[in-house]
Amino acid sequence: QLRLVESGGGLVQPGGSLRLSCAASGFTLDYYAIGWFRQAPEKEREGVSCISTSGRVTTYATSVKGRFTISRDNAENTVYLEMNSLKPEDTAVYYCAKAHPGYGCTFSPAGYASWGQGTQVTVSS
Repeated sequence: QLRLVESGGGLVQPGGSLRLSCAASGFTLDYYAIGWFRQAPEKEREGVSCISTSGRVTTYATSVKGRFTISRDNAENTVYLEMNSLKPEDTAVYYCAKAHPGYGCTFSPAGYASWGQGTQVTVSS
């Protein structure tokens, strides 16, 4: 069964750090671009970051550039999102998603075929 499972969310103070993981089962991550999205209450889902199949191309939303780092470990079948200098406005449920076969990185949710269940990130003092 194809699954994406996010983990690593939690409560952190402003300025703190978290590392989210997106573990795949039932398929090999190597062949797909993987994106991270987030959705805050009463807001639309927005793209945060994306990584190409090779890992050589990464994309970031302007709001997180310089603070977040996406990476992938194909041997572990896992994609990571390292989040530093967290701000209260980063509070949201974070989702990872597998792009459609042959698709590259995009921040359009329509470009993704499978989604994880999400992990809550709360940045608050």
